Amino acid sequence: MDEKQIKNPQNASEMKIRKDAWDIVEYINTVFKTAIELWASDIHIEQTKTYVQVRFRKDGDFLIYDRLDHQNYSALITRLKVLSRIKIDENKKPQDGKVIYYYEEEDTDIDVRLSSFPTKYGEKIVMRILRQDESLININKLGFIDLNLKKIKNALKSKYGIILVAGPTGSWKSTTLFWVLKHFNPLEYNISTLEDPIEYDMDFVNQSQMYPDIWYSFAQWLRSLMRQDPDIIMVWEIRDKETSMLAVEAALTGHIVFSTIHTNSAAGTVQRLINMDIEPFLIASALKMVISQRLWKRLCPHCKEVEDIPEAKQKRIRDFLWDIMAADEIDKIVFYKWKGCDKCGNTGYKWRVWIHEVLISDEWLESLILEKSSVSEMRKWAKAHGMVTIVQDALLKAAIWETTVEEAFKLI
Repeated sequence: MDEKQIKNPQNASEMKIRKDAWDIVEYINTVFKTAIELWASDIHIEQTKTYVQVRFRKDGDFLIYDRLDHQNYSALITRLKVLSRIKIDENKKPQDGKVIYYYEEEDTDIDVRLSSFPTKYGEKIVMRILRQDESLININKLGFIDLNLKKIKNALKSKYGIILVAGPTGSWKSTTLFWVLKHFNPLEYNISTLEDPIEYDMDFVNQSQMYPDIWYSFAQWLRSLMRQDPDIIMVWEIRDKETSMLAVEAALTGHIVFSTIHTNSAAGTVQRLINMDIEPFLIASALKMVISQRLWKRLCPHCKEVEDIPEAKQKRIRDFLWDIMAADEIDKIVFYKWKGCDKCGNTGYKWRVWIHEVLISDEWLESLILEKSSVSEMRKWAKAHGMVTIVQDALLKAAIWETTVEEAFKLI
């Protein structure tokens, strides 16, 4: 079954439900292998009223891989629970585990994070594929425009402060964090991380795996880590008031702190910290930079075609780009659109492109934080002081044929 075939909804609805007996070990290995070869980010196994469905998430979309008879469900779930070392007889509570899959084609182990969750028809299994691809921690792959890259490098010269990477789940915030960490020589600094799970191995960096069943929160781990004489700290995620407060305090006592946070924009990140009841004067003093990002669909280079932009759409593009480009330059841009070919599974896109906005904390932002200004007010002032918004960045990526105007406008 190829990617093109399973992307077609008509073909998917006509997929037969497999009832034959098969080798469960071989089947799971094939599922892992296929997902990795397709560069899928997640594997979903879910029981419905009539069958068990196996599907992959790739580039944000789902591919239906297989449909199985209910008689195969128990063996499938049991095998996965054994591999991930979670309780086989527990099906009423959510569980988390990890599978280490040996990918023979690359002679490497790949971590697969497994989550089980009870549903109406039985447990649903979701597995996140954590592929340690060092080539992804590369500035050319992360796609920062020159202006944003310059801002980031200047911010990294600071001797203290907190730097946050913001975005939704699946936007590869941790990959950006690791790229940032690579700017520091671990032999010149004491660099320590708190991760859940550890995604990239870094030489001479003290990487610690979180174990919630031993200690509950990041805050408890972070408090202990502060006794390890760190210079640079990476905390996997700012998720509550206690963790954010400790991170801010660490930043204000001479440490560089990196972390991720689930917010929709750079300005929204500042508001989120305020909503966590962190005193505005502490945020203003500690915050150095926020990188907000998304992973968006990248145009297939083999089949893209020129898009005829209607006047109404052209006007919207001008409205977004007028403050960073001249009007005559905007009108000269040639945009491309999806087409589809065999090399992209007839989708029109292949892999993904990073979209960013970078907010630098300066005197003007500090004053807005102290005044507890709204997100819209912060965004307005950020644009006035040279921030390229995430929609503008997406349109710039569309202008160099990495994505489409249609995709850019989805960010509005």
